[in-house]
Amino acid sequence: SDDTGSPHSIPPLQVAGELALAWAALVNYLEQTSGLTIIENTGGYLRAEARTRILRFVDDVEFMGRPEDGIIAMRSASRLGYYDFGTNRRRLEALRSDLIDAGFVRTIE
Repeated sequence: SDDTGSPHSIPPLQVAGELALAWAALVNYLEQTSGLTIIENTGGYLRAEARTRILRFVDDVEFMGRPEDGIIAMRSASRLGYYDFGTNRRRLEALRSDLIDAGFVRTIE
């Protein structure tokens, strides 16, 4: 279940075209973003670690491909549970806007 009511939830990536292409673009984006390291990428599930520049806290960033729904669900959570001042949401929204610009993801309707 997606905790859609929670303040920490973030809308999924709405894939434009083939999910496999959007997934490849997502992986490419993560690989080129400093502070992000892909830990696992198997069977439509990807987990990356993000380190904040200043405090070096580790956040877990997770993606789950859902081809039947044409989406990639995503979430980012602080491992320590501290309040992150919106860093996680900003990180994922920056990723979304990059993939929208590249044509792999649609804007949220």
